[in-house]
Amino acid sequence: MNFDAINADAVPADLEIEYWPLDRLIPYARNARTHSAAQVAEIAGSIRAFGFSSPILVGEGGDIIAGHGRLAAARKLNLAAVPVVMLRGLTEFQRRQLVLADNRIALNAGWDAEMLRLELADLSGMGADLSTLGFNKKELAAALTLIESGLIDEDEVPEVAEIAVSQPGDIWELGPHRVACGDSRDERLVSLLLAGVVPHLMVTDPPYGVEYDPEWRHRRGVNTSARKGKIRNDEIADWTPTWSLFPGEIAYVWHGALRSTIVADSLVKSGFAIRAQIIWAKERLVMSQGDYHWQHEPCWYAVRKKGNWTGDRKQTTLWTIGSGGQDAETKHATQKPVECMRRPMLNNSSPGQAIYEPFLGSGTTLIAAQSCGRVCFGIEIDPLFVDLAIRRWQAFTGEKAKRQSDGVIFDTLEPATHRAEEAS
Repeated sequence: MNFDAINADAVPADLEIEYWPLDRLIPYARNARTHSAAQVAEIAGSIRAFGFSSPILVGEGGDIIAGHGRLAAARKLNLAAVPVVMLRGLTEFQRRQLVLADNRIALNAGWDAEMLRLELADLSGMGADLSTLGFNKKELAAALTLIESGLIDEDEVPEVAEIAVSQPGDIWELGPHRVACGDSRDERLVSLLLAGVVPHLMVTDPPYGVEYDPEWRHRRGVNTSARKGKIRNDEIADWTPTWSLFPGEIAYVWHGALRSTIVADSLVKSGFAIRAQIIWAKERLVMSQGDYHWQHEPCWYAVRKKGNWTGDRKQTTLWTIGSGGQDAETKHATQKPVECMRRPMLNNSSPGQAIYEPFLGSGTTLIAAQSCGRVCFGIEIDPLFVDLAIRRWQAFTGEKAKRQSDGVIFDTLEPATHRAEEAS
């Protein structure tokens, strides 16, 4: 366009917004810009969510210069009138150029990837539905994932410290994610953690109610795995109070095979219907004291209402997933490979959506969410494992966690905690 040829006086200093009935608007017969039904639906969704924020631009004869998609969306929404700005004084030559320029020039803009990630993450953490912003699932996943692959292996876990930094009631901000230290049956803690966000998917690996003792292998000299220590609350298999505080519709709950009925009943009592039992087929058996050695773990897939399936039609209930060192170097006694927690997210959520994990453990669900552009809201009762999950996420992303209450960086508290312990 020859900008020197445009008379600045042709455009009034004060543009006036008028409201016109839809049939007064005249679409441009040679409009080269196309709008698919899906895109018109996106525009309609934006208008429904935020209002008609961009008026339709028209010439003096009522012919549309910019806004054909908005007009189609208005028709879809059955609006009686739309906001219009008339551009007076344009020649036919200028008007035809502007029809193209208005559409094309905006496409020449780029994105600041880091700023986009931060903004999307913050909005998602505040409960925004990112699907209304015009990005497709692939774009959201790419924008929300800080790095395509972690700085360390996704199944790698730091050592468990001897002294805890986290205290009950602490809530930590890990980029867009939130992690609370406390009991997932505590209604007040859950409310503070979610702060109005309604995650529709829960992916969790609670205590199995089997009073798991990983150290018997060491006592008998069977192996030298890194697993040690008892699991808090592992005498409990019925977690009805926890499920009842989850506000969403879909749950994947890993559990011990011998407690399947108890876990299923607890989900049903909390308003879920069992859809399927997933079986994780392990690469190798796990030595046990029973007649049979276990080589699988089950997971209930349960929904309230209709659920939300986003996976393909090739999924089966048998998941053959590598152990990710589960039987050798894991620090949490029942740690899952990240893929066990990521697959439910890919099948039942979209990028940017919130995931709830009331039994965070070593942070596997947190890493799964980070890897596929979801936002994890997790709770862990053991302060040492809250710290472990934080340090694991920091090592994986290169980012720093901070305490929500005062903004203090987690790493700055670790040395102080150790000094205080030594002084006592």
